[in-house]
Order: sequence, then C-alpha cells, then structure tokens
Amino acid sequence: MKSTAAPDKTRQISLQVDENDSISMIFSLPPADVFLQKTGVIIAHGAGNDMDHPLLIAIAEGLAEAGYIAARFNFPYKEKGLKIPDRQEKLEQTWIKILEYFQGNAGFKLDGVIAIGKSLGGRVAAQLVAADRLNVSGLVFLGYPLNPPGQTEQLRDAHLYRISIPMLFIAGTRDSLCDMSKLRMVLKRMSSPWDLSIVEGGDHSLDLPASAGVPPGKMHANLTARIIRWLKGR
Repeated sequence: MKSTAAPDKTRQISLQVDENDSISMIFSLPPADVFLQKTGVIIAHGAGNDMDHPLLIAIAEGLAEAGYIAARFNFPYKEKGLKIPDRQEKLEQTWIKILEYFQGNAGFKLDGVIAIGKSLGGRVAAQLVAADRLNVSGLVFLGYPLNPPGQTEQLRDAHLYRISIPMLFIAGTRDSLCDMSKLRMVLKRMSSPWDLSIVEGGDHSLDLPASAGVPPGKMHANLTARIIRWLKGR
C-alpha cells in the first residue's frame, strides 16, 4: 500500500482488494481551521464513470469544506480502464475493504460513516447493508437504479425493505432508471427513515438540460448543500 499527500486538502492511497486487484482511494480533508465532523463519508461511482466524475469530486470537496472527511474510490474494473463492471462479489468485496480501511487504518477517529453511491455504487452499498455486511450509519443515493431502462415493472427494490438506517434518495425527474412514481411507491412501503430530494429535469446522472440555464458547478453545489443538510438533520 503506497500513500501520497497534498497538504491540508487530499491524501491518495493505493489499497489492495485481493491478490489480483488494487484500487485508488482519495481522501478530501477539511481545512485546518474547520471543525472536524465526527461522521466520515465514502463515495462510490456509477457503472459508466469513475471516482473522478465531476459530481463526485464536487461532493467530496464540498463535504470537506464543511468539516467532513470524505473518500472516493475506483472499483477494480475502472482502475484497469475497463468498461464492463466487475462481478457482484468483487464490487461487494471492494466496498467492504474500503470501509474497513476507512474505519481502522486511515487514522481518523469517527463515530460513524455514511455511504454515498452514484447508481451502481449506491445499489451495491444498499445490498450489503440489507445483508448486514456493511456497517454504515446512513445511505445517500445519487440516482438510484430502481429499474432497467424502460422496464418500470421490474423493480430492484426487495433489499431496500430490509434496511433500517436513514436513507436519502436524490432523484431526477428524467431518470430512465428510476421512475418517479415507482420510487414514491417503494418509499411508502419502507419502514426505515428516508428523505427524497427531487431534481426537476435531472437525468440519471442528475444532469440538467442546457435549456435549464443552470451551470453544472452550481447544480453540484446545490446537491452538496442538500446532502450536508441531511447529514446534520439525521
């Protein structure tokens, strides 16, 4: 495991997942003059992007500015520059290794960890939590993949009903992988605490059409602020 550092802002490591794969993990660190929150945050990317997706960078940096230690990472397939996601077992193993390192070896004293996932990254985290295999204190979904494109009757929701920790769903109204009416139906059936933040005009990546006139940077800042409000109000 190798470690490099940029003073006061980021720390990057290479973490061994198993005998075949290692991955990159980047910590965004609070400024020295900002009160350190006691909750850490881990951010996972979606199937078609990696940890350097602009939204994920913006969220990590925004959380750090607010006093939270935030980490983002690559799944092994993206570390190798591949397009097809790893097998479910490898994705789950990676999430577990990341959390173990964050909680036991990173040198931070935290009361709890929140898992944030964009699409695939959030789904895998939720499935692990439902199976009692990922010990986090909250889940944030950036575009939850509730259904295959155009197949709103095939819901991936069974594991969500087995989760007891608080959850925040951030969903776009143009998301072809998360029909809003179906999502509301699923949320009503859940017994765990949940919040829904709707992005009007947002697609699966929560991007807005150019006609909305909202620059991506502003949109990312708005989403980060929403997550911080949720973290403070849990």
